[in-house]
Amino acid sequence: MYRRNAQGWSKHLDFIIIEFVSLQLAYVFACLIRSGFFPYTNSLYRNLGIVLFLIDAVVLMFLNTMHDVLKRGYYIELMQTIKHCVVVFGLATAYMFTLRNADSYSRLILFITFAFHILIGFLTRIAWKKYIHAHGSLMSKKATMLVVLQEESADQMMDRLESHLMENYEIVGVVVDKGQREQAGGIPVVCTLEETANYISQKWIDSIYIDCPSTDPGIAKLMDDCHTMAVPIHYHVPAMTRKGSKQFVEKIGGTTVLTTSINYATPVQLLAKRSLDILGGLVGSLIALLIMLIVGPMIKRKSPGPIIFKQTRIGRNGKQFQIYKLRSMYMDAEERKKDLWKDSRGAMFKLDFDPRIIGNEILPDGTHKTGIGEFIRKTSLDEFPQFFNVLKGEMSLVGTRPPTVDEWERYEFHHRARLACKPGITGMWQVSGRSEITDFEEVVKLDTQYITNWSMGQDIKILLKTVWIVLTGRGAM
Repeated sequence: MYRRNAQGWSKHLDFIIIEFVSLQLAYVFACLIRSGFFPYTNSLYRNLGIVLFLIDAVVLMFLNTMHDVLKRGYYIELMQTIKHCVVVFGLATAYMFTLRNADSYSRLILFITFAFHILIGFLTRIAWKKYIHAHGSLMSKKATMLVVLQEESADQMMDRLESHLMENYEIVGVVVDKGQREQAGGIPVVCTLEETANYISQKWIDSIYIDCPSTDPGIAKLMDDCHTMAVPIHYHVPAMTRKGSKQFVEKIGGTTVLTTSINYATPVQLLAKRSLDILGGLVGSLIALLIMLIVGPMIKRKSPGPIIFKQTRIGRNGKQFQIYKLRSMYMDAEERKKDLWKDSRGAMFKLDFDPRIIGNEILPDGTHKTGIGEFIRKTSLDEFPQFFNVLKGEMSLVGTRPPTVDEWERYEFHHRARLACKPGITGMWQVSGRSEITDFEEVVKLDTQYITNWSMGQDIKILLKTVWIVLTGRGAM
């Protein structure tokens, strides 16, 4: 029976165990250093130790902090360790302050635990990675694999296989579909295609990897023979391979398919993201109502009309919806927009000075005068009604900015990648420079990068950066 590679949590179970041990060691050291006692002999601190364990498990699951742990260098590993520890520390602090007997705990113990957690966690991860690279993983035993390749691409495929070779496999031989070769990528060619089935039956081969067209009669016969011998087959689907894509096998209409996508999220991740959206949407909506009560009369005084501006935007996969914003422009802004496109910066409509904004004027001497509309936009107050869109499920707290219909109509193919996720109030572009980034291609690059590398941890990081930017007024427009 074929043993499938570990997926999800079990893929890095060794690192998860190390993380649990690192946190508990840090906690024990902190208690010994601060108060000279072992925490699990004290009922109060034993409960805190259990809570720390549970918090650690939740952070590992929802933030997926062990993703690509074996590929991370020293600096990235240090940043990931710090991020993980900061979230654990923050949740632990929140837990302590919500208890009625919070004063019974030593705050200093928690701070010392945090410092030791970073130190021990980082050092143990690095040490374990060095061990794995030198001796292989203890979590799985290497399986022997025979590789069947096309003659014209054998060297290229061997380079790819060896550069991405997992610790679970050991290539013991190569077969080419035609031609005469002694080796490919430094691995010997062990037999011809016609002799492969007999070779497998006589040798200890755990599985076979095939990168040849299945329409080839010789390949089809080999696959039938392997099935008869119950030898697992890894069939490469070259037409589906795309750089930067995520691939997985699933069932559609009773058929097995290989699905390729720029990224994907599990049901648990989607539930966590939606839960965060609802929580943030509720808080943001209350703030939006308060802002409307204060700023609304000022808007009406300068420009009679509704306080809330509704506009058709393009959401995920081209779905249209009505976005809500605090009105910062005159009522005829949309009609005037067509005449101003010539001054816009690329496919995304942006002006250095927008005369459609309430209070903005170009004086006779050519100088620019701003008003309440510019203040609303600079402080990002106009964005707050979008929390209503978040509650409705049309937007997310973090995503890509939804384009207007006329912007979308100017999109090229690669621009449409921005629409692969639900639009957000904030995103990678906003926290990476915002108004300082004037090149639309750079915006597309940042948004695509966000979608490709999406995680809950990245969303939280962007939200924290957004709060800082709004409070400091950096990059606002």
